[in-house]
Amino acid sequence: MTLVDFLENKINETMELKKLRNIGISAHIDSGKTTLSERILFYAGRIHRMQEVRGEGATMDHMELEKERGITITSAATTVDWKGHEINLIDTPGHVDFTVEVERSLRVLDGAVLVLCGVGGVQSQSMTVDRQMKRYHVPRLAFINKMDRTGADALRVAEQVREKLKCDAVLMQLPIGSGENFEGVIDLITMQAVYFDGEAGEKVRREEIPAAMQDEAQEARNHMLEALSMYSDDLMELLLSEEEVSEELIHDVTQRGVQQQELTPVFVGSAYRNKGVQLLLDAITRYLPSPACREISAKQFDDPSEQYPLEPDPEKPMVAMAFKLVDDAFGQLTFMRIYQGTIKKGASYFNQRTGRKQRFSRIVRMHADKREELDEAYAGDIVAVLGVDCASGDTYASAPKSCTLENIFVPEPVIKMAINPTSRDGADRLGKALGRFVKEDPTFHAMTDEETGETVIAGMGELHLEIYVERIRREYKVECEVGAPKVSYREAPTKATKYDFRHKKQTGGSGQFAHIVGEMEPLPDDAEETFIFEEAIVGGRIPKEYIPSVEKGFRQSLAKGPVAGFPIVGVSTKLQDGSYHEVDSSDMAFQTCARNCFRETFLKMAPVLLEPVMKLEVEVPPDFQGSVAGELTSRRGLIMSTEVAGEVARIEAEVPLAGTFGYSTDLRSMTQGQGTFSMEFSRYRRMPSNLQEEVIAAKKKEQQLVGAGA
Repeated sequence: MTLVDFLENKINETMELKKLRNIGISAHIDSGKTTLSERILFYAGRIHRMQEVRGEGATMDHMELEKERGITITSAATTVDWKGHEINLIDTPGHVDFTVEVERSLRVLDGAVLVLCGVGGVQSQSMTVDRQMKRYHVPRLAFINKMDRTGADALRVAEQVREKLKCDAVLMQLPIGSGENFEGVIDLITMQAVYFDGEAGEKVRREEIPAAMQDEAQEARNHMLEALSMYSDDLMELLLSEEEVSEELIHDVTQRGVQQQELTPVFVGSAYRNKGVQLLLDAITRYLPSPACREISAKQFDDPSEQYPLEPDPEKPMVAMAFKLVDDAFGQLTFMRIYQGTIKKGASYFNQRTGRKQRFSRIVRMHADKREELDEAYAGDIVAVLGVDCASGDTYASAPKSCTLENIFVPEPVIKMAINPTSRDGADRLGKALGRFVKEDPTFHAMTDEETGETVIAGMGELHLEIYVERIRREYKVECEVGAPKVSYREAPTKATKYDFRHKKQTGGSGQFAHIVGEMEPLPDDAEETFIFEEAIVGGRIPKEYIPSVEKGFRQSLAKGPVAGFPIVGVSTKLQDGSYHEVDSSDMAFQTCARNCFRETFLKMAPVLLEPVMKLEVEVPPDFQGSVAGELTSRRGLIMSTEVAGEVARIEAEVPLAGTFGYSTDLRSMTQGQGTFSMEFSRYRRMPSNLQEEVIAAKKKEQQLVGAGA
């Protein structure tokens, strides 16, 4: 290959990469994400007939359970082409129970569309998704959907985005009419009215703005330009001198603001009524970054404090992240985002965590549950690989021990329940099912209770566990008995205590000796860590090689607290002094000493139980507002805010998880089936002392029954 050919190839690769978009669609429950995805597939020519979420089921909701319930459970990926741009699209769930699907999708995407309901506006899960987007520095657009619903108000929702999400939300369009009279949108950049004709809104028609809306449109455009001028001196000068602003400059400034993650352009429409989707697709390709525009770096394997810069260059050594695992009839599918280099079918790459070299037997591009075989995939691509055994979040590279990518944030489960097969021959199949689901979903845990011998599953909420139990029944043909949901409490200290603990054991031959001195204290409520270990040993009072053993012993004690057997959180311990024996001291002696010391000291720290508190957002007709709020209070709930918007009253409350069991049934019966709610984990909070005593007594009784049974 000549130098000219090489340079031409490089230019072509860069051009191709600049036309690639990796985007996700995220939102609160029932904001219309999957309906929007279905319209995008249709207008981009990926499907030839649109299906609805409720009914035969949307293309991206390919699981039977998703079609039946009309909800998204797993994120689904597809690729579409829009005006010469290739868009890798991931549709994510709205329910907080499946929040890890959103986490791992946003971790590998370059941009996102935040879908908001024109009536509901910014709801609880919208705020969670916003936090996730900010955590992974993902630029986004906002799309106010459901403008055809009574009570929809784009200006109010845009204002909520500014206030609640603390971002510079700028309306780029105005709706023409609302509710039943929603006809189209006014494009504030071109100052044209845009209508969507044809049976499926496929014909985009541009006209003059209706005379009755001319003044309103001009005022909205002025607001838009003023907001954009904060990102461009050139635009500011043109406005001050009252000169005409070109469309090209508006696009350039908007793109810059979005990619700096400061500006959130807001678009409007109704996916269900086929209005506004094509303009959103134009905005995705115009404003959201390509992989070439995103600065991504990994960490050096040997020195995590050092950066390992990555370039989306197919010629460089390969670096990719396995962000999602799915087991199906053909084996394990590992979804990967390639950050650098090229992966080839049949080639082998190194798992950076395990050091093992693994062969990528097949590479496929996914379209929901359908697949397209590939021979190779390049930097910037999102594909699935077969024949790889790994964990979610693993980094793959061409060379061993080269770099690691920042991992995915995984929240801790807050609810658990016992599960047992009704027949003995189902035990093996249940074990296989749990093994698979634990591997696929980092927020789903399965363990055996040492005291009862029962299999216990843990997850993010009742719906989360209910879905997995149903999948075990359907996919593995195992009928199960499920225990009542149990709250995952925590034990925490409330006062600082010093310790001076000596472990000495002599039973003939070499004995065990370890002595540690220090203090333990509670961590602040807002501390990110649940346990901190510090050492301040001077003069070799305890040899350096034994200090990790002390930390290990302390950490081993955190799994089961002495109060009621729940995990311990919120402890900071400082090792200040101690002593050792030349012959009898060992790693094991210091581990045992630390475990016994921790148990004894923790009981002196006035420990309390913490319970998970959920943030609840309830929407009901205004007539039921009082009775629903009163019922939440009876569940030990704290009403945070209430508001009435049109025909909907919204109540935000904090309710202990223990008080939310069975709430969906009770809410339906209280509101004649018209009430809906969403729930997400908020924080752990100290329990009232009388309830704490009840929980401890119940736990002791359970242990006694197990002991009697044994």
